[in-house]
Amino acid sequence: MKKVFVFIFILFLSHNSVFSQPAKKFTVAKPETVGMSSERLSRIDTFLNDCVKKEYIPGAVAFIARKGKIVYYKSFGFDDIEKKTPLKKDQIFRIASQTKAITSIAALMLYEEGKYNLDDPVSKFIPEFKNPVILKTFNEKDSSYITEPAKKEITIRQLFTHTSGIGYAGIGTKEMNAIYAKAGVPSGVGNSNGVLSEKMKILGKLPLMHEPGEKFTYGLNTDLLGYLVELWSGMSLDEFFRKRIFIPLGMDDTYFYLPENKKSKLTTLYEEKDGKLQKMLSNVEGDPNYPLHKGTYYSGGGGLSSSIEDYAKFLQMVLNKGHYNGKRLLSRKTIELLLTNQITPEVSSTRQVGLGFGLETPVNDYLSPLTIGSFSWGGMFNTQYWADPKEELVCLIYTQIWPTTKGRISDKFKALVYQAVID
Repeated sequence: MKKVFVFIFILFLSHNSVFSQPAKKFTVAKPETVGMSSERLSRIDTFLNDCVKKEYIPGAVAFIARKGKIVYYKSFGFDDIEKKTPLKKDQIFRIASQTKAITSIAALMLYEEGKYNLDDPVSKFIPEFKNPVILKTFNEKDSSYITEPAKKEITIRQLFTHTSGIGYAGIGTKEMNAIYAKAGVPSGVGNSNGVLSEKMKILGKLPLMHEPGEKFTYGLNTDLLGYLVELWSGMSLDEFFRKRIFIPLGMDDTYFYLPENKKSKLTTLYEEKDGKLQKMLSNVEGDPNYPLHKGTYYSGGGGLSSSIEDYAKFLQMVLNKGHYNGKRLLSRKTIELLLTNQITPEVSSTRQVGLGFGLETPVNDYLSPLTIGSFSWGGMFNTQYWADPKEELVCLIYTQIWPTTKGRISDKFKALVYQAVID
């Protein structure tokens, strides 16, 4: 009798362990089966249809998965307003800075292989970053400047957290925009020519905005991290992403530059001028249709284009503590480190950042309905995402417009997602 009880108990534990594991791949389910309300989710339809009707956005795709089950996946509005071409939910969007998290994961995969330590100086691998200098004065007339030696070197950890002092090109301060432009260093969004290694070596000789580690300054840190991935792996960033991340996760619509059979899926990019939507003809770097080029520049900070479901797979992998589709990219412990805040109060009183994601912590939790432990980011063309480990949510909303004064749509989307949770 005792043996029978033990056997039944083992079967019970085995049964529950199976059902407590996250889904290996996304499947579609009725919202009520995972604790969400179909009726309340329909409020998202009303909201996004209204945004399109008022011409706040040309269109949008929204995606929600809970406990590995897709409970909401819809498109609204137009890909081309003038032609009245409907936006399809599987179209490919320019995801810009959402590239950063993928580069960070790539770098952490190589961290697990012992290629570097987080607090190694960048100059250990790229000599051009030895003896960094800090910008002291800047002459707007000719973009000349005076520098002083930095007290410390940039570390790899500071690239993950944007605390190195490196600024942004094109979308940064007027000083750094001018300095980078004169040196030929691009932002990585919209440019397709050149080679990453060449530009990052030039970046190493340019001034920093402040002492490494002292402030959070959003900049070309992840582009530099992408070049390090190339050095550590012996592959181009494009090849590493394809072989080590996209193919294992089944991300079949994610590219730096789209192949011929995918080009028709690229969304039309819009901008707001004088309160009206119109197709973007040029941006800070040139041609908005850069994903259609046969480019050679692989920007780890902003170069990718992707479909919303592809990126959801990537987020679900992180939510699953490193695995998806039967493939493990990172260990549970590395994911825990990835999602640990790296920013001290001396650096920022509110900014909370892990190794590649923005984080929801007790410091900033009052700002949104996201649960503590959630991680998020977005892209400049109004693509936004977050994942919530406690609620087991993966949520994304993609539009394709920049600039716009009709922002905060993603904040309302967050409220609409959480009001639909009923368990």
